[in-house]
Amino acid sequence: MQPPVQTRAGMIAIVGRANVGKSTLINRILGEKVSIVSPVAQTTRRLIRGILNEPRGQLVFLDTPGVHVASYDLGHVMNRTARAAIEGVDVVLLVLDGSTTPRAEDEGWMRRLLFEATPVVALVNKCDQGPDQTAAYQQRWARVAKEKGAAKQADWLRASAATGEGIGALLTRLFALAPLGEQLFPADILSDYPRKLAVGDVVREKYFHELRAELPHTLAVEIENIEEGPEGWRAKGSILVEKPSQKPILLGAKGRLFKRVIGAAEKDLAEMYGVTVKLELWIRVEKNWQKNFWVLKRLGYVP
Repeated sequence: MQPPVQTRAGMIAIVGRANVGKSTLINRILGEKVSIVSPVAQTTRRLIRGILNEPRGQLVFLDTPGVHVASYDLGHVMNRTARAAIEGVDVVLLVLDGSTTPRAEDEGWMRRLLFEATPVVALVNKCDQGPDQTAAYQQRWARVAKEKGAAKQADWLRASAATGEGIGALLTRLFALAPLGEQLFPADILSDYPRKLAVGDVVREKYFHELRAELPHTLAVEIENIEEGPEGWRAKGSILVEKPSQKPILLGAKGRLFKRVIGAAEKDLAEMYGVTVKLELWIRVEKNWQKNFWVLKRLGYVP
């Protein structure tokens, strides 16, 4: 008799400063869209689990918000979520932007991870863009380790989440570090992220692509109900802004921007879920929603 094949199962926390490509990386690894992506920093606001199943085993990825300088309640919640994600995982995947030199937020993560018992893989992403900055990040790690008297080492890899370069080597290393064991989730689950939150995130992503820096962080989408029928899904909810003056921005001239965003989101959602998705959304003013604990809780940003 052949001995049973031993597989591995591990939890991988993907951490790093804002806009280093964490969400693009997890979507590339899974081959499916489970986390929204935009050029605007701090697009990911919640912890999202993406699950990779293959013959080697199962890796559960936690896509975290990017740590940044926070000046409002939502920002502090995002930072706490990111920092808490490394507790109880099997590997921490620190993603660094290979197209730029190290920044203060990168060093902050290094200082935190130097004293964690959990193995660390430092991935220099965006290796397809500009000169290779891997040595600069390695030197910063060594300098901080010497300053703090820490002997911890990281595994250093380079990759491009945009092109797929280096992803195979990354997965090989992550599976090697994952402990032997049974699957943590059923094999047919890609993500345990709630559907209402995922639908709202896709709408928010489309607005981020349209508006860029014009209205990046005063926008939230609350999906209140999803009706499933023979012709598909109908999702109803609200788009929240903080000031009445922001409503016309979301609508655009003669409502064209709003219609374009809704159409793009419906197309994306149909591809994600394999059913027709119709959105019925209203733009609503919720003054200072980012500072309101109960609104943040209702939106799923606070546990």
